[in-house]
Amino acid sequence: MRIKYSISVIFIVALVIIEKENNIISKVSEKLVNLPRSIQQSVSPASAVGGRKHILLLATTRAGSSFVGEFFNQQGSNMFYLFEPLRHVARMLSVKTGRTNATVTEPVYRDVLHQLFLCNFSLLESFIKPPPKDHVTAALFRRGSSQSLCEESVCSPFDGKVFEQFHCLERRCGPLNLTLASQSCMKKEHHAIKSVRVQQLEMLQSLAEDPRLDMKFIQLVRDPRAVLASRMVAFSREYKIWKRWAVDKDLPVDEDEVRKLKENCDNIRMSAETGLMQPPWLHGRYMLVRYEDIAQFPMRKAAEMFGFIGIPFTAKVEEWILKNTQACKKGSGVFSTQKNSSEQVDKWRFRIPFKLVQLVQKACGPTMTLFGYKFAENKDMLIDKSVSLIEERTFL
Repeated sequence: MRIKYSISVIFIVALVIIEKENNIISKVSEKLVNLPRSIQQSVSPASAVGGRKHILLLATTRAGSSFVGEFFNQQGSNMFYLFEPLRHVARMLSVKTGRTNATVTEPVYRDVLHQLFLCNFSLLESFIKPPPKDHVTAALFRRGSSQSLCEESVCSPFDGKVFEQFHCLERRCGPLNLTLASQSCMKKEHHAIKSVRVQQLEMLQSLAEDPRLDMKFIQLVRDPRAVLASRMVAFSREYKIWKRWAVDKDLPVDEDEVRKLKENCDNIRMSAETGLMQPPWLHGRYMLVRYEDIAQFPMRKAAEMFGFIGIPFTAKVEEWILKNTQACKKGSGVFSTQKNSSEQVDKWRFRIPFKLVQLVQKACGPTMTLFGYKFAENKDMLIDKSVSLIEERTFL
């Protein structure tokens, strides 16, 4: 059954690659949505008994999810944590087709996540390039960011002839054996995955309704003005037009770029609205957290998150938070999880001009209002640190 499922997915992806017209993509998406659920039923390693929790941390890029994801990565030997496994899926579907179509990608993301929470890596293997050989790969993105994939039981003998870009940092391991990773996953008490790829929370309903899973969805959001400022630094090439706008007052606005920003904000807002409405399938399973609240009160918010999930807030996590929220500038790079977290909240206000702030506020106004981010009415208000641009909010 595994082989049939992998072939089905590869065939569908091939159709997407070959046929780029909208009507063909629509037909492909229907096939993805209707993939046999019986296939998933056949690969269950265990039922959701005994208190096992399955946590999905949802966010967008530069919203602080790498930092928050470490809360779970540092939990200890009872947690199996994966860092951005969907990147492989996104790269194949976007690079090969020349675009990212949510109608196509979201069902694939859902099915890959579903299998990963069941400790089955076979579907993910279909998207890793170069393809794993005998379930062994040196190409898994950010393997070293997952303690679960670098522990002794998963660590194969080191092979100096094989280059692994995202190798383990604290232990010399050979290429990742996904069979060993699956076996380790099955033995763990809890499973957590961090992803910045999923745009539509409602697409994940089947995960919440699977009796083998006890899903908890945590959606992490951040002020879109701060997200833009951070992306302009971290993804300089992709945001070069925004950087030009920042310095050239006469440069006309690219409406397509603003439209993409608006769509991103709208997707975040609509997912949050779905979660906050608590439909039956999400009742008790959804939590909304603002990055700014975590940055200012990391210990308190972490304790709330673990309380929501229903697992212990360990001393190891507390120790990591204390160490990594008081980092000096030297150890606080753009992709680092070490931050002087309280300083991160307002840094963006001095990094982008009021012109860009106005663009974001216009494009993302409803999203900002929902999450309690105040509008900067003028340049003076923007750079006045005595004026908070964050409302106090409690999200149930």
